[in-house]
Amino acid sequence: MDNLLIEATKYTPRIFFNADTNILEISGETYPENTAEFYSPVFDWLEKYLNQLQNQAVIVNMEIIYFNSSSSKVLMDLFDRFEDSVREGKNIVINWIFDKEDESALEYGEEFQEDLEVLKLNLVEKSE
Repeated sequence: MDNLLIEATKYTPRIFFNADTNILEISGETYPENTAEFYSPVFDWLEKYLNQLQNQAVIVNMEIIYFNSSSSKVLMDLFDRFEDSVREGKNIVINWIFDKEDESALEYGEEFQEDLEVLKLNLVEKSE
């Protein structure tokens, strides 16, 4: 399966989903003009990837500096999709990476963590 790479812009995060290493990364800011349009290929790729995934461990590293309300909904949709996959027996862990100076990033991670039932979301303080 091909990897997915979307370079960051001023309004969108860098997305690098590596099917070979099973490391999925989203980093940067996310407030695209059309959130659904931007994330559509991400969800398409993810659906194909998760369907072919066997028992490999998947690590999702998320270092979101800023997101707007529509991106928050997309992030929750992503977490819901990962959580469904965990319920199906997949091995997926989220690392929510935050800067220790950014209290709101930690709080957002804690809020997402509270909404999840079976998906493991680690709060990871960014090392310098």
